[in-house]
Amino acid sequence: MTSKSSNALSQTRLRVLIVEDQNDLAENLFEFLGDERYSLDYAADGLTALHLLATQSYDVIVLDLMLPGVDGFEICRRIRQDLQCQKPIILMTALSSIKDKEKGFELGADDYLVKPFELKELQLRIDALHRRYNPSLKGLQAGELRYDPGTLSVYYRDKSAELSGTPARLFELLIRAYPSLIGHDALSESIWGDDIADHAENTLRTHIYALRKTLEKAFGDGLIKTVHGRGYRLNLPGDGEAEQ
Repeated sequence: MTSKSSNALSQTRLRVLIVEDQNDLAENLFEFLGDERYSLDYAADGLTALHLLATQSYDVIVLDLMLPGVDGFEICRRIRQDLQCQKPIILMTALSSIKDKEKGFELGADDYLVKPFELKELQLRIDALHRRYNPSLKGLQAGELRYDPGTLSVYYRDKSAELSGTPARLFELLIRAYPSLIGHDALSESIWGDDIADHAENTLRTHIYALRKTLEKAFGDGLIKTVHGRGYRLNLPGDGEAEQ
């Protein structure tokens, strides 16, 4: 099964993945949403959708429940649990019972649209969910890496991680300083104040290690670079070995 895209992508467009096995409905959605505000991808089955989500970045996912092979409920579960993708999901289906809606929400869906529906209503829901869940609209950002100090949540390439305690405070300092590094003493003073014990560097190293493990488990990338003898900085793809 293949996917198809709309016109050339633009970073300012809202990227939407439509997962729908009814070609006529999919074509109607493409025609209605296919303007300069959106960049659309299409999958006719759940496995194709999972492949696209594993390799591409989207702002909103529109997912039909009655799909061939693996149904939409299972695809929704895999998106949340296997791919760890936290982007908003709108379920669309003819199944209108409270039990079906409850199941969809329990599996991680953000909205539920019963067929038949007005295409404008779907568009309004897509826009509303994007505004509500797009972490780039608030918090701190370094490249594709975003941090919400209010929830202590880190977002990177459609995945997220939850921080707490001292690692969260360290991460906020690092992302605020990016792309510059922060020295060992400056980090220790910011966390523990002026009264720094002799073992502060070892304590700092322990918390940096805990922060690294959390980020690597969630994102699989070495996002924190040790600049030996100097301190630490965030290390994003494309940074190379540049130090400031």
